[in-house]
Amino acid sequence: MFASENGLKGDPRLEAISQAIRVVPHFPKQGIMFQDITTLLLDHKAFKHTVDIFVDRYRDMNINVVAGIEARGFMFGPPIALGIGAKFVPLRKPRKLPGEVISEKYVLEYGTDCLELHVGAVQPGERVIVIDDLVATGGTLKAAIRLLERVEAEVVECACVIGVPDVKGQCRFIGKPLYVLVEPREVDECF
Repeated sequence: MFASENGLKGDPRLEAISQAIRVVPHFPKQGIMFQDITTLLLDHKAFKHTVDIFVDRYRDMNINVVAGIEARGFMFGPPIALGIGAKFVPLRKPRKLPGEVISEKYVLEYGTDCLELHVGAVQPGERVIVIDDLVATGGTLKAAIRLLERVEAEVVECACVIGVPDVKGQCRFIGKPLYVLVEPREVDECF
């Protein structure tokens, strides 16, 4: 669900967040309108709004773990975890974590990829939210959910800053609630 459909309709923070995200046409390939969150990170007010909205949502949900998907989930996950009193756990690409890991492969539009989690980082029964910057097809989120459920965690919800308009279809695909702040902007809306 979009934040604007869940009590934040007309909230000026959402517009500030949306406007702080730069759209880069035809990156990394022709036809892609890349949603660049680095400009959101440069705008301390919009970045704080982003974290605050997520913290407000999850503060009273007894979340033990915020799991961030590499790499942009690492930018939002730690401040959210601190704000709700949870631990942050990185879900990394292959061969980035030292020590024993478990892995979950998933299919991409152009091949396959994999997420890894340190063994013992998440305990059975812990309540988890998964955070990433953007959801398009939901494949990465679904892999993160499978990985966390393999260690018997309870994935409560997935959260993304940006979500394609057909996000309700992604909810069915990933099998968990999905909370999204803003829709992708088009290049003609760029500043």
